[in-house]
Amino acid sequence: MTSTILKPVCFGLAAITLMACNPILRTHGYVPTEDKPQAVNPETDTKASVLARLGNPSVKSTFDEDIAEDTWFYMNSVRQRYAYLRPQIEERSITAITFDEDGQVTEVAEYGIEDGQYVNYVNRETPTRGRELSVLEQIFGTIGRLPTDRIGGNQDIPGGAGGPGG
Repeated sequence: MTSTILKPVCFGLAAITLMACNPILRTHGYVPTEDKPQAVNPETDTKASVLARLGNPSVKSTFDEDIAEDTWFYMNSVRQRYAYLRPQIEERSITAITFDEDGQVTEVAEYGIEDGQYVNYVNRETPTRGRELSVLEQIFGTIGRLPTDRIGGNQDIPGGAGGPGG
């Protein structure tokens, strides 16, 4: 009797264990078509030709507007996830295409996952003035504080009743 119950339970646990070992891959960012960003030629390509071949970049540079150069970034990453574990980046590709003031490609640089650096974030909170209110204080705290001249009136206020037709 116990072996008839034990076999399906063991089979079910084995199936769940095997499913947990199967990774889920997800691609994020720019997905190249036939032309890859690395195929851009600094001697012949311009902003118009890069845009026509590759489409819009993932990010355009926004720093130092006084500098005549403009940089477009095409970013792609593949994340791998096992069951309940934290996802891990398996592959990352960043292609930076730099243009001069005339729109001509001056440089094509490629960066991979090995070029990345970890950034330590600071988990501090900004203190606020006052005190924290309980749920009941938040719910019942406005009773008696609503302005009576605005309730039920026919006024032209944003989001309120009224309007040009009354």
